[in-house]
Amino acid sequence: MFHHPWETVIKAAMQKYPNPMNPSVIGVDVLNRDIDKQGCLHSERLLSTEWGLPSIVKSIIGNTRTRTYIQEHSIVDPVGQTFELQSSNITFTNLVSVDEKLTYKPHPEDKEKTILTQEAIISVKGVSLSSYLEGVMASTISTNAGKGREAMEWVIRRLNAEIEELAATACGTLRTPMAAAAVTEK
Repeated sequence: MFHHPWETVIKAAMQKYPNPMNPSVIGVDVLNRDIDKQGCLHSERLLSTEWGLPSIVKSIIGNTRTRTYIQEHSIVDPVGQTFELQSSNITFTNLVSVDEKLTYKPHPEDKEKTILTQEAIISVKGVSLSSYLEGVMASTISTNAGKGREAMEWVIRRLNAEIEELAATACGTLRTPMAAAAVTEK
């Protein structure tokens, strides 16, 4: 749960990467973004990640390559106030598939809070010790979920600081002409 309104959390979710909590995400490319007839925003993004896999995992999967790509599809429904994000890896799919779904909704009793529901399905294929690898990946996803929440808070703080800075700049800009006008009237 986030102690912020849904709108704030969604803005942060759309700007989550890059962030210092998840340095493995090294790139985000927007592939497509459009608004449907119901006013929902559909986005497709490609995330580039660089994972430092443990050497035992590299030896089991027989691969030293650690750059992976994740396809992400999201739908923001501003009327229904839901944000659904689905992601799945598009590299190493012959060895492992990770399908993740996140749903953000306002808290039903407190509009200053947002509920996040997160689920992931992990399947390891064609390698020995697949249950071990599924466990390692589940643990990694769980750890990264915590980092993801920290990252969201970091982005929200950054956005709030930007808003305060813009407001201060706007106030300073507005005061200067007014001060000049007061001087010329004397």
